[in-house]
Amino acid sequence: MHIPNAKHKLLEKLISHKRLSSNEYKILLRNLDSDTMSLFNKEAQKIALKRFGNNIYIRGLLEISNCCHNNCFYCGIRNDNTKVKRYSLSKNQILERCRYAYKLNFRTIVLQGGEYETKSVNFIIDLIKSIRQEFPDLAITLSLGEFSKQTYQDFYDAGANRYLLRHETFNTEHYKKLHPLEMSRNNRLQCLYNLKNIGYQTGSGIMVGSPYQTIDNIVEDILFIQELCPEMIGLGPFLSHKDTPFANFANGSLNMTLMLLSIFRIIFPDALIPSTTSLNTLDKEGRRLGILAGANVLMPNLSPQINRKDYSLYDNKSSFGLESAEHKLELDNYLKRFGYKISNSRGDYEKLS
Repeated sequence: MHIPNAKHKLLEKLISHKRLSSNEYKILLRNLDSDTMSLFNKEAQKIALKRFGNNIYIRGLLEISNCCHNNCFYCGIRNDNTKVKRYSLSKNQILERCRYAYKLNFRTIVLQGGEYETKSVNFIIDLIKSIRQEFPDLAITLSLGEFSKQTYQDFYDAGANRYLLRHETFNTEHYKKLHPLEMSRNNRLQCLYNLKNIGYQTGSGIMVGSPYQTIDNIVEDILFIQELCPEMIGLGPFLSHKDTPFANFANGSLNMTLMLLSIFRIIFPDALIPSTTSLNTLDKEGRRLGILAGANVLMPNLSPQINRKDYSLYDNKSSFGLESAEHKLELDNYLKRFGYKISNSRGDYEKLS
C-alpha cells in the first residue's frame, strides 16, 4: 500500500489532536484515493473495537407518520409530492409496535416522522408519557424535526432521552439550494443547541454528496460538528427520489461517506454512529462497510409492514430483510460472520476518553 507520507502525518495528527485545520481536511478529501480511505477506515475500526468491543447497538426505527408541512427539495415525503400515500399511526398502533420491539429485546426505539404541525405536540407528549410509563427502561429517541425550545423541553420532561436532527449543511447558501425560502439554516442550528442545552443525547449529521455540495461545504460541516460535539452522528449518502426537484441528480459517493464516517469516529471515539439504511440502499455491502469504517449502530425498521413503502425519503429505500426488526436473529447471524454481534443494551452515550 502506497500512501503519501503527508496523509500518514494527517492521520497521526487527527488521532492525537482530534482536530485538523480546514486546509488539512481539504487535502484528505480532495482526490480521495482507496489507499488513504483504507488507512482511515482501519484506524477508525480499531478505535471502535477498543471502545465498544464487537458490540453493535440496535435501535428499532418506527416511522410514525409521513405527513410533513415542509418542502425540502430532496425529500420524497415533501408536502408538494401528491403521489405519496399519506399515513399517521395511532397511539395504539405505536404502542403495539413498542411492545413487539420490547419482546425482541430492543431497548431503544426511534420515533421518526415528517415535520409535525404544532397541533400534534400534545399527541407526541401523551405518547412519550405512555411509552415511558409502560417501558421505564426503554430509551426513547425522537426524530421529528424543528420545534421551539419549550416544546423540546416538554418532550424531554415527558420522558424522551435522545433527539436526532441532521443539520444537513452548515453553509447558508448551500442550505438555500436544498430547502425552500421559508426554512432557516439558523433556526435549524439553534434547535440543535437548544437540544444540547436541555440535556438530550443529541444527534446531527449531513447528506454526503447532496446537490451542489462542495468539499469546502463538507469541511464546514466537519468543523461545525466538532464545535457541537453531538453524542450521535448520522451520515448517509444523498439518494435521489423520482418525485422531487432533485430527481435527476446523481447519488452520493459511498467512498466519501465511509471516509467521513471514519474521520468522525477518530474525532469522537465515544460517539454513537450508525451504519445507515441509505448506505445499504446505495451498496448491498454498505451495512458491513459502514461497521468496518467505525460505525457501531444499526436501526432495523419497526414500522408496520403495510406502511414501510410509503415512508419513501428516497428511491429504493431498504426496509425489509436484514433492515427489518422481525429479522433481528438473522441480522445477528450476519454480523457474526465478520466478527460482530448485536448488543441488547440501550447503548447510551457515555464519554470515557
